[in-house]
Amino acid sequence: MEILTSLLQEINEATTNDLNRTEVTEFLLMGFSDSLDIQTLHAGLFLLVYLAALLGNLLIIMLTSVDDQLQIPMYFFLRNLSFLDFCYISVTVPKFIVNSLTHDNSISFSGCALQAFFFMDLACTEVAILTVMSYDRYVAIFQPLHYEVIMNHGTCVKMMVMSWLSGVIGGVMHVTATFSLPFCGSNVVHQFFCDIPQLLSLLDAKAIFIEIGITIFITSLVIICFVSITLSYVSIFSTILKIPSKEGRSKMFSTCIPHLIVVALFMISGSIAYVKPISNSPSVLDLLLSVLYTVVPPTLNPIIYSLRNKEMKAALRRQCDMCHRNYD
Repeated sequence: MEILTSLLQEINEATTNDLNRTEVTEFLLMGFSDSLDIQTLHAGLFLLVYLAALLGNLLIIMLTSVDDQLQIPMYFFLRNLSFLDFCYISVTVPKFIVNSLTHDNSISFSGCALQAFFFMDLACTEVAILTVMSYDRYVAIFQPLHYEVIMNHGTCVKMMVMSWLSGVIGGVMHVTATFSLPFCGSNVVHQFFCDIPQLLSLLDAKAIFIEIGITIFITSLVIICFVSITLSYVSIFSTILKIPSKEGRSKMFSTCIPHLIVVALFMISGSIAYVKPISNSPSVLDLLLSVLYTVVPPTLNPIIYSLRNKEMKAALRRQCDMCHRNYD
């Protein structure tokens, strides 16, 4: 009799627990602060950064599309990078701005899944494009006589197709592994967007081995890409050091070093965020890292690749002069 009573009690407790574990239908993005005034301030700051990133990337897309002297592989890749950055920052920042201004942190389950997919898709694609761009510069410097043959139009298009395809595969792998698991319990995401590491903290630790394996695999590929980019730039730097003119060396270093710094910020901060132990509590480091790999690269890339590029500035002057002539 005691055994039967104990068994009935266990069944009753299990049933009660199942009823209490309601499946999550929306998430709450906690962002950077609970203060309404600070949320509004953050919305204003992010809006300014977002508009700067959009204008800069749209300018590069326009110039590299219409200017005849920029129809070379380097600017073909740059146009793709700018379009990607335009989409990349638009996946996360506008939703955060709206949430901060309305003081409504909610995002639907499907909206969160779509945000996570497009973010991972574009992040993986950016890694691939940055790797391709470093290879393009390597060929241009070390095989200038064969550059047009190696980096012909067909090859460039194939590289871009493979880069975008790799992003889609990475996004599908991450989102399928994460959102196929049940979210039962807390729906609070300690981040300003639906980032995979923070979503994993809401899942049962025993059920996330597949996603952890995918994260390790993708991060390993990112590290390989970063090493490849670094080796390319090391080779380029070794060539720069052989330039007899001190002014020439300084000019080349001032061009290449900012590129490498932004690449390093993007890849290293993203890799740290995705491989460090999962935490259920909010962390300033998590938020700082997320800004480094979501907001900084799309904002700085237009400055580095356009304002510091003489050919881009010359193209802008040509287009402005053409507009003035047409207007007159």
